[in-house]
Amino acid sequence: MTPPSYPPKPSPGDRVAVISPSSGLPGLFPRPYELGLRRLREEFGLEPVEYPASRKMGSTPQQRADDIHAAFADPDIKAVFASTGGDDQITVLPLLDRQLLRANPKPFFGMSDNTNLLVYLYNTGIVGYHGASVMIELGRPVAMHPHTAESVRAALFTSGPYELRPADRWNDVNGDWADPATFETEPGSRPGTGWTWLNADRVVEGRSWGGNLEILSWLLAADREIAHDLSVYDGGVLFLETSEELPSGTEAFRILRTMGERGLLRRFPALLMGRAKTWDFARPNSPEEGARYAAEQREAVQRALRTYAPDTLTVFDVDLGHTDPQLVLPYGGTIRVDGPARRITVTY
Repeated sequence: MTPPSYPPKPSPGDRVAVISPSSGLPGLFPRPYELGLRRLREEFGLEPVEYPASRKMGSTPQQRADDIHAAFADPDIKAVFASTGGDDQITVLPLLDRQLLRANPKPFFGMSDNTNLLVYLYNTGIVGYHGASVMIELGRPVAMHPHTAESVRAALFTSGPYELRPADRWNDVNGDWADPATFETEPGSRPGTGWTWLNADRVVEGRSWGGNLEILSWLLAADREIAHDLSVYDGGVLFLETSEELPSGTEAFRILRTMGERGLLRRFPALLMGRAKTWDFARPNSPEEGARYAAEQREAVQRALRTYAPDTLTVFDVDLGHTDPQLVLPYGGTIRVDGPARRITVTY
């Protein structure tokens, strides 16, 4: 595996690709998608370029792989954004040309099912960026969350350290993308609770790896893009988050147990655990029910760590996943977790 390095950054005025490596939801829900495209133009000064499968529901894995190749190979494209996530990007990975991507490194932004491509780029030697999907973070109703916008701007245009900070307020309840009224109202929010630190008597600095827990479980099951020589992860910072499917604490523990049995968990001396999303249209939990769900998930993580990596420096409720705001993390880039100072600094 080639150690990841940072690709060149875009500048305002540059063209950037917008692709759908997973689901073609822009074709079903154009409002958040087109809002995200407009913000790329008006707020970040970039010119988004769509590809053939960007708005196509039911596109084949080959069509999506072709869009990835075209976006990376075009010298006029300076960064690549995923429109949204999905659930089958794992089928695209075997169709990718690693040599083509390695020869044309570019910043890639995405999360959720895009964990697949982020892991692939990590193994190809390219630092990616976990976060900033066009339909979700950039297509947020009324305005981007200020914390998200600041993080995206720093990740896009700057190189160097950026200190993360806990959200003062946060939200995980989504509006209906099919309802125009959704985009006329600022999303609700609730008070932030800060970060919770465990084993915070040390400082860990290393390359980041991880992403969506459910996607990592599929990669483990398929034995795809997980290094067999686990020493490549030694000293790194693991970050994890769970999706809107709200996996139970039992399921989360079982995935982490698999990672523990594989020998993965003990390789990472630090873990950043994303704030759990606790609400979905299929499970519209009350705040009290959501708090119980989040507590169950936290206990599952702690149970796995007690068994497989009891000394891991751990930070809970980092805003890095399916909740709002969302902070961008470099994938394969450097993260410094300073326990005594209670600080997290990423290098963009």
